[in-house]
Amino acid sequence: MTIKATYYGANGWVIELDKTRILIDPWLNGELTFPPGDWLIKGELSKEVEVPIGIDFLLLTQGQPDHAHPPTLEKINKSIPVIASQAASNVASKMGFTQINTLKPSESFKENNINIQATSGAPVPNIENGYIIESGLDSIYIEPHGFLDKNIKPRKIDLVITPVIDFSLPLAGKFIKGKIVLPQLLKLFNPTTVLASTTGGEITFTGIINNLIKVDGSVEDMSLLKDRSTSLINPVLLKEYIFEKN
Repeated sequence: MTIKATYYGANGWVIELDKTRILIDPWLNGELTFPPGDWLIKGELSKEVEVPIGIDFLLLTQGQPDHAHPPTLEKINKSIPVIASQAASNVASKMGFTQINTLKPSESFKENNINIQATSGAPVPNIENGYIIESGLDSIYIEPHGFLDKNIKPRKIDLVITPVIDFSLPLAGKFIKGKIVLPQLLKLFNPTTVLASTTGGEITFTGIINNLIKVDGSVEDMSLLKDRSTSLINPVLLKEYIFEKN
C-alpha cells in the first residue's frame, strides 16, 4: 500500500491514497489577510503556484482564511466535492462550490475506498476539525493547530501531519501547540512518519500580531522523537513524499 504527500506551504497539502487525490487547506496565490486589515497581520507568498491537477476532493479543516483562502478557492473547480467543518463549509458555499459535505467531530464521509472521519480541532473561536483519513490499510491523521480530540482511542496511524512547534501570543496564550501535542500523538498513534506542517513554506508575514508571536521549539529538535522508531520529516515545498509498506 502507498501514501503520497506533497507540501504546499503553511497548512496546504495534496495527499493521495488508493489513487484518490485530496487537496487540503490550500493557499496557493494572493495575499493572506485577517479582519480588520493588513496592519494586524499579512502574509505574502514568495512564489505563487497553480492549482494541482487531478484533485478528487477538497478537504478544509477550518473556516479561517489561512485554511479556507478565498483567492485560492476562487481558482478551484467548483464542482470538486468539498469536505469541511461548518465554518469552512460556509466559506465554500459563498465561493460557489456545489458539492459540500459538512462534518462535525465524530462524523464521517465515505466514498469508494476512502473514509474521512472528522475529529475535534482548534477553537478559533468555534471548534473546527482535524481528520483521520483511511483507505484500505493506509491511514493519515491531520490537525493543523495541535489540538487533539480527547475522544480518539489509541490506534495505529501510518502518517501524522501536525505542527511540531508552539506559537503563542500575549494574553491569548498558545494558538498552535505542536511541541506540546507531539508526544501525545506518538503515544496515541505510534505513527511510522510525522510530517511537520503549518509553519513551513516560503512565506513572509508582517503586521502587529506577527511581531508579538513567541515561538517555542524547532523542527530540527530530534529529541522530540527520542527512543522512537518514528521518522520526523521537515518537508520541502512541492516535493512529493512516497510512503510504502508491504
